Amino acid sequence: MQEISDRPSNAIRDIFGRDKVLIGMIHCPAFPGAPRYQGAATDAIYDACMRDAEACVEGGLHGLIIENHGDVPFSKPEDIGPETTGFMSVVTDRIARAAGIPLGVNVLANAPIPAFAIAIAGGAKFIRVNQWANAYVANEGFMEGRAAEAMRYRSLLRAEHIKVFADSHVKHGSHAIVADRSIQELTRDLAFFDADGVIATGQRTGNSATMEEIEEIGAATHLPLLVGSGVNKDNIVDILSRTNGVIVASSLKHGGVWWNPVDIERVRAFRAAAEPGLEG
Repeated sequence: MQEISDRPSNAIRDIFGRDKVLIGMIHCPAFPGAPRYQGAATDAIYDACMRDAEACVEGGLHGLIIENHGDVPFSKPEDIGPETTGFMSVVTDRIARAAGIPLGVNVLANAPIPAFAIAIAGGAKFIRVNQWANAYVANEGFMEGRAAEAMRYRSLLRAEHIKVFADSHVKHGSHAIVADRSIQELTRDLAFFDADGVIATGQRTGNSATMEEIEEIGAATHLPLLVGSGVNKDNIVDILSRTNGVIVASSLKHGGVWWNPVDIERVRAFRAAAEPGLEG
């Protein structure tokens, strides 16, 4: 495989101290300022996030990502207010102090600059960015990769220790703009723009990438590879045999629905099912 970047990365081992990881999602309820916010006390929002985090940690996951998934419909990066950064920083700090496992941050939609600010304020180790390079048409409209401005902002913060995990062929959108370029080329662009890890996804939240697409993306990069949607206890071992880990959310919730609280028994069952894959 031809190297695209001169920055070799073993971000998974650097962050987690292991080669294969299970990362849970904290889908924060709607924050003040979001359309679905109904006046809940901020402590109630923080407590809901903490309960999900505690269940994930007790169930044996290796890391967590804090995400403003309750802020549907998501704003484009330039329209995200400072209140989102403020509330997410508090959530991240509280979970970081209590959880004792590495945290990441994802600010929807596609907002790495607020994510870097939250990560450095709250003690997170990495951010997730859905569109790091190139462009596509998302639910929110035209979405451009924001690597150039984000990496300059990271340098400004002296936050080079905060890693970037970037999606390849990101879900919830159309890639017609770059249809003349292969998934392998789009994946290589992530390393060229200094991402530290690559995430394969399905078509939308809760849908898994196919094994063929996972292998196609993995063959195109020297970076650690994660699968970021549609992971469950039935496919986890197969996925771990092809990747460095997973980001899991919906299948750990009551009823398997993303907006429900985390179910500790589902987390335990998932962790037990994953054990053979973690040993490889």
